[in-house]
Amino acid sequence: MHGHTYTLTVFLEGDVDPATGWLVDFTDLKEAVDPLVKSLDHRLLNEIPGLENPTSERLAEWFWIKIKPLMPLLSKIEISETPTSGVVYTG
Repeated sequence: MHGHTYTLTVFLEGDVDPATGWLVDFTDLKEAVDPLVKSLDHRLLNEIPGLENPTSERLAEWFWIKIKPLMPLLSKIEISETPTSGVVYTG
């Protein structure tokens, strides 16, 4: 068994609201993403439903499946294991 310190980057794409100047309120994004990250922290990922074989690719897809219904403007998930190793998932 070994651990990783992953980096998750969430990308959104769409039209900026002219009234707010935002694509999305980052508070809403944080509320969608933070509980997911916390649910994985210091856990055996292969014990999490949907992550029985927890590759970076599967982890990116898992985040996509969880976040997309909450953030329809989601365009890309990036998971990095190291500064030079990572994957991008676009659904």
